[in-house]
Amino acid sequence: MKKTVLEIDLNALEHNFNVISSKLKPSTKFMAVVKAGGYGSDSVEIAKKLESIGVDYFAVAFTNEGIDLRKAGIKTPILVLLPQVESIKNIIDYNLQASLYSFYFLENFIDYVNEKEVKKCFCHFKINTGLNRVGFSEYQINDVVEKIKNCKPIKLAGIYSHLAATDDLNETKFTNSQINLFKKLSSKIKSQISYNPILHMSNTSGIFNYPECEFDMVRSGIGLYGYNNYLNKELVPVHSLKSVIAQIINCKKGESVGYNRSFICKNDMMVGVIPIGHADGISRSFSKNIHVFISGKKAEVLGNICMDVLMINLNGINCDEGDEVVVFNSKNNAEDFAKSVGTISYEILTNLSSRIERKIIR
Repeated sequence: MKKTVLEIDLNALEHNFNVISSKLKPSTKFMAVVKAGGYGSDSVEIAKKLESIGVDYFAVAFTNEGIDLRKAGIKTPILVLLPQVESIKNIIDYNLQASLYSFYFLENFIDYVNEKEVKKCFCHFKINTGLNRVGFSEYQINDVVEKIKNCKPIKLAGIYSHLAATDDLNETKFTNSQINLFKKLSSKIKSQISYNPILHMSNTSGIFNYPECEFDMVRSGIGLYGYNNYLNKELVPVHSLKSVIAQIINCKKGESVGYNRSFICKNDMMVGVIPIGHADGISRSFSKNIHVFISGKKAEVLGNICMDVLMINLNGINCDEGDEVVVFNSKNNAEDFAKSVGTISYEILTNLSSRIERKIIR
């Protein structure tokens, strides 16, 4: 039975991993970012595939995402990028690696480790080099290092930062200032702790545009799923969102389509009803300027997108009820879809509802 489904192509995932890896030195480690359900796909299936082909590290945003991977049998090291104080016990219990990014989290983490007499725990030191999102700023470094040194169980597995604008070549000066600050501060930290954590800073567009930022490991998220702000055409989108024509309605000239009568037929029309709506992550803001594809032909969305369905113009398209509808795929991709309303592929992919069935293509 045909229905709305999100296809996840693991062959495309492996292709993207190989393309990105080919840009790196053989010694450079690869951290795969699988947060937000693997960018709206299936984090467990994505992680299993990447682990099988040799990824070195995983990164998730929150602790529960790391727990899901551990429960699924993932053994590879997992960095939790934004752990919360309430999750410290689980970080230790599930052998996850916490990002140390604020005094509030660090001090609570140290208290827990000391109280529970934890023998050893690996963490990553997050430096804020200009993104001003999370991380310790330059003036805080000495105090942070002192606290870490005084807590014997904590061992820094990594020191890292995050680049703000590597996809914008007009911001090269700012990006270079971030890289130089990271070099300076990571060297300072290493000199005070007398061992060498893994240094990592580069994201997907950084890998392609700033090879000098490779350091010991790189992090790739959106690139693994086939997107890189169009700076590289070698990548293949992993996600394909497909649905079906559930019904065809013959509307007369002057009749309205959808809520608030937001579309009035200027001529007699064939209107297709597609079972996907804003409860599935296709926002009502997409009610204008977007289209889907039937047998490669564009079909314009009509009226306001509903919670469970959207309506499309089928005039001039030879089709029947039950025919496949492509919202986006590797050819007509999610970035193109996103641009029609001024957003980005990240938002489209991660907004896809869990009620859409995921189908793994092996």
